[in-house]
This record gives sequence, C-alpha cells and structure tokens, in this order.
Amino acid sequence: MDERFAIQCVNLHVAYGRQDVLCGVSLDIPRGVLLPIVGPNGAGKTTLLKAMLGLAPIRKGYVQTPFLFSPPGYVPQQKTIDPIHPVSLLRIVEMGLYPRLGWWKRIGRDERARMQSILDRFGLWAHRHKTFGELSGGMKQKTLLARALSTGAEVLLLDEPTSELDEETEQEILSQLQSLVRERGKTVVLVHHGLHQAARLAPRICWVEYGQVRWMDSADGLQGAGRERARP
Repeated sequence: MDERFAIQCVNLHVAYGRQDVLCGVSLDIPRGVLLPIVGPNGAGKTTLLKAMLGLAPIRKGYVQTPFLFSPPGYVPQQKTIDPIHPVSLLRIVEMGLYPRLGWWKRIGRDERARMQSILDRFGLWAHRHKTFGELSGGMKQKTLLARALSTGAEVLLLDEPTSELDEETEQEILSQLQSLVRERGKTVVLVHHGLHQAARLAPRICWVEYGQVRWMDSADGLQGAGRERARP
C-alpha cells in the first residue's frame, strides 16, 4: 500500500443480492485530510464507508487500509445505537479502549486521565454518569465521537455524525473534526447529508452518485448548492 494514502479503493464493486450499489469505484484518500463524502439519498455513501471497513460484500476490486494493525475509529449513524441500553456515557467512551486493552484488563490511571481529557474536549465530563438514553441528540453524537477518539485511531470513519442536530451543535462538532485534522494530523472520512456545508469543510469533496464517485472542488460544490437552492 502506498504510504501517502490512508485508504485506497481500487475498481470497487459492491452489490446486495442482484442490486449493484458501487460500480468500479477507485478512490485514493491521502493521510491527514478531512474528506466529506456527499451525494443523494441511496447513492451508496454509507456502503462506500462500510466497504472501507470491510463490512460490505465486495464483488470485485479491493480496498487497501492499515486497519489490520491500526484499527480505525468508527461512528455509525446514531439510530443504530440502542438508547435504552443502561450503560453510562463514560463506559461507552471507555469501550474504545477495549481493542487495545482487552475486555478484562483494568483501565489504568493514564487511560482514565486521557478519558477525562477527551470528555472535556466535548464538554461531556459533567455528564459522564448519565446513560445514553438520558442524553440529548447532540450529546449522544459527541459521546460516539469521543468513543472513536478514545481508540487513539489515526483514521476516523464517520457516518452522518451531525444528522438531526441543531445548527449550533452541528457546527461545534464539525469544528472539532477540523481541529483534529489540523492540529493532530488525523484522517477523517465523513459521510455528510448537505453539499453546501460539506463544501465548506475541506478544499475537495467526494461526490457519490449512481454507484460511482468523483472528486469535486469545494468551490464547485458551493456553486452547485447555490443552484439547487435557486430552483423553484
């Protein structure tokens, strides 16, 4: 694998049954960037993310990642998390340590200090004993992002982490992600539902439509979003 890239998709074909979802996708994602993945509903954005994670049925082609030795941080769509599960916010975030520490090893002083630092970053420390079901939508999403960060992963794969959030909370989370890339050199691949806002996050975006992808300069994306809003 070329060390310049965090993820490489080569001639990727993904299908569910007889339905082709991705058709011949080739995509090289450089290290240390924030890459928004945008497109219409049902275009294959989540499938592309799952293919990168090894969670989608690849019919042809392949994906190269460092995940075998350095697992990514993954944030699924919030609706996949059971809000009734009686686990505290802190315990959910600590779950990010399990791949490295194992299920039975006690969390040490250094790990606890790092957990507090991560929760402070998202303004969650005061709420650490609340269960997931007691949290607001924004706090739930911050919790899932904090869990992804607790892994220490260099690559974060996020599936619409700001969906159904108010504008202020969404902007706060997106700003946090930008700072992770800028200050810590993380690679963030972000499925996003809005072309206009995604185009403001990074110089280039990945547009998914009809099972294929193409790079788009953010300036072109902003112009396209403006044309969409101008339609009667």
